Amino acid sequence: MPTNNELDLALPQGALLGEGLLWRDGRWWWTDIEAATLQAWRPGEPEPRSCRLPDRLGSFAHCRSGRVLLGLAKRLALATFSDELELGQLQTLAPVDAAESRTRINDGRTDRRGYFVFGTLNEARERRAIGSFYQYSMAHGLRRLALPAVAIANSICFSLDGRTMYFCDSLTQRIQQCDYDAADAQVDNVRPFAHMDRADAWPDGSVIDAEGCLWNAQWGVGRVARYDPEGRLMGVWTAPAAHTSCPAIGGDGLDQLMLTTARTELSREALAAQPLSGSLFGLRLTPGLGVPDTLFDD
Repeated sequence: MPTNNELDLALPQGALLGEGLLWRDGRWWWTDIEAATLQAWRPGEPEPRSCRLPDRLGSFAHCRSGRVLLGLAKRLALATFSDELELGQLQTLAPVDAAESRTRINDGRTDRRGYFVFGTLNEARERRAIGSFYQYSMAHGLRRLALPAVAIANSICFSLDGRTMYFCDSLTQRIQQCDYDAADAQVDNVRPFAHMDRADAWPDGSVIDAEGCLWNAQWGVGRVARYDPEGRLMGVWTAPAAHTSCPAIGGDGLDQLMLTTARTELSREALAAQPLSGSLFGLRLTPGLGVPDTLFDD
């Protein structure tokens, strides 16, 4: 039977849509998509550092050079930031879905090779499945992955050997997996991984731990769930915020799970009942359970 526990409040915040959480250089990094900001927080500091960006940031990755790859709404860009998180140079790399006004970049992360894999979502009210999954590398540019169209691309992460990609269309309420070849941007053998066990749970961001298990933030039900490599539910941890959005495992001992949350789509009554929505929540894990994200190969 899965264990049920509560997450601890790590940093009170009021993010409209906290997402894209990563651990790098002693700090937690995340985006507030709707506020078009990048945040960075070192545990022990009272407040995160924040940088307003020229557009909404769906996802991002740290680079070998020290720069940051930004998945802005309709383009990929390379950016430099000062230690105070002031934006320096911003270089556009590639437009994304330029002819489709309804989509924007959403979830993404580097594969084990150091290429950036991301997906798009449909912002229109009708939420038709017109989003796609892409791989971007400096060597090959932007390559579309041959995966089914989605309404909301999410849960992108990779097995420890890099040969399996996990992903989802949040609206289907299931996480899928496929064989993945980073060098050729090839995918094959799409198959189910895990289905939500609640009708009101929607899979959002995911991350793989050192035991090959997948942690998934589940929007709408205020929880993060851990699945074993076969897709069996192992445990559930809850937060006092319905819209849990993205987990990451970091800390100096790679033993801290952190979780972003959001205030968007909550009624005034719901916000009054869940005033910590938009904050970061944490959980202490076994030392070494985290797996550092591969730096983008720039």
